[in-house]
Amino acid sequence: MPKDVIIACDFSSEDETMNFLEKFGDERPYVKIGMELFYGTGPDMVRKLKARGHSVFLDLKLHDIPNTVGRAMAVISTLGVDMCNVHAAGAKAMMSAAAAEAKGLVIGVTQLTSTSEKVMREEILIEKPLKETVIQYALNCKEAGLKGVVCSPLEAEEVHRACGYDFLTVTPGIRLEGDAKGDQKRVTTPAMARELGSDYIVVGRSITAAADPLAAYERCRKEFLG
Repeated sequence: MPKDVIIACDFSSEDETMNFLEKFGDERPYVKIGMELFYGTGPDMVRKLKARGHSVFLDLKLHDIPNTVGRAMAVISTLGVDMCNVHAAGAKAMMSAAAAEAKGLVIGVTQLTSTSEKVMREEILIEKPLKETVIQYALNCKEAGLKGVVCSPLEAEEVHRACGYDFLTVTPGIRLEGDAKGDQKRVTTPAMARELGSDYIVVGRSITAAADPLAAYERCRKEFLG
């Protein structure tokens, strides 16, 4: 099972992104391009990072009718991304349409790590416990042909038990010991994520806002990969 640290490049411009990555010298970390960077720079940002030697997780959380998501995934597949995602709330037909058009790994977002059980009950009107909902979404993803899910590290082991240990768990909500949680609710350290069974961890501000991003990245890798 592959394991790696993915850096969330939550920047708004190409210059800001490239200036940040220059701090890594010859190192070519796995990077995540989210909505802010993709909407600010477009698909050329993906192409430039791939040409530079980076693996790319395109984090757009597609969520629409099956035909629209399938056609969008066909376009995304021309970019050569290594991983991309859809929102599991779109249900199995939508996810199957995405899986049918994808060239790289496609995973499903279960519940955002900023979502609490209170929010699920009172705002989204999901009465089932958060963890039970995540597991059901993961099972739906597997049945639809997806290769894994985005979930909290706190749910990684139960996802593996339900879906198999070859089913990927990609886990944001990672902070180095002592860093602020920000808007995340379900947070762990890289070391704890390893113990909980995460396959990939996605780390943003603990690396991107660090005084020495390369040192923070290396610390995350040491804690997570051992």
